[in-house]
Amino acid sequence: MSDDNWSGEFYCVKCKEKREATGTVQVNDKGTKMAKATCPACGTKLNRILGKA
Repeated sequence: MSDDNWSGEFYCVKCKEKREATGTVQVNDKGTKMAKATCPACGTKLNRILGKA
């Protein structure tokens, strides 16, 4: 597991808009890097797939 930070655009499903946020990078069970953050507008959890680790 990696604890790097990633800053960029996430898509918020609740707001239906792209939001700028900073989140932590984690590797899931399949070996894919994912950035996880919180929406600054509504507080919903955001995920972004970054590719293979």
